[in-house]
Amino acid sequence: MAGTEHDLVLALRAELAGIDPARDCDREAERLGLEVDLPGRWRDATLARLAVRLVRRDAGEPGESGVPFASAAAFDWPNRAEHCRMAWLRGRFLSRGSLSLTNGRTHLELVVSPEEAPLLAGWLEDADMPPSWRVRRGRGVITLKSAETVQLLLRRIGAGASLLELETRQVARTLRGELNRVINAESANLARTVRAAGRQLEAIAALTADGRLIEQPPTVRAVAAARRETPEATLEELAERLAIHRSAVQRALHRIERLAFA
Repeated sequence: MAGTEHDLVLALRAELAGIDPARDCDREAERLGLEVDLPGRWRDATLARLAVRLVRRDAGEPGESGVPFASAAAFDWPNRAEHCRMAWLRGRFLSRGSLSLTNGRTHLELVVSPEEAPLLAGWLEDADMPPSWRVRRGRGVITLKSAETVQLLLRRIGAGASLLELETRQVARTLRGELNRVINAESANLARTVRAAGRQLEAIAALTADGRLIEQPPTVRAVAAARRETPEATLEELAERLAIHRSAVQRALHRIERLAFA
């Protein structure tokens, strides 16, 4: 599946709306979840087709008033089976939900009535998908910001291929981020090594010029010679070359810099 993050969200919604529940109880539950009172919401062609399909066995047609769709109070979440709960939640997401994947951040919202917000938040908490909720401009807003929780919700309400694409993109994004962090860390380490080697070579040159280097202990002279011959070497590489401990190399170089720049 190719395209932008917006295309992926549209594909995911279309996939969920295309699910045709086999059980009558699931059809009823999803129909109840499709309660809509937002102006113009039925102009969403995908949502309208779903509504028509779900009510074709029932009397009445969906309209701007929301009839025959009902509020959350009409759905008995505590006493319904898991598959009915997820069918209802699928309808709620399609009619009242939004999903944002902007800049690699996953953000799912359900805009409901202020009375429903704490009720729905509690149901999601009980289903191991804990959200946050608040009242914003007179409407209740349920929010899921954890990518893992959002993916769990989408998986449980029936998302398949589009969810796999979403997860693949998030894994790829995470790997790119980790790779960039490793590269940046290695670049910073290399820059520090180059700067340190430059100071050490300058100090060795100064001690050599005034004859003080020859007065130093054998280990210090050996480290100085190794640094001159391999300016790019790390402390570990110098230690391995001289068959001494890294700490001994570090002490010798610190001594050289202290004597030269004191």
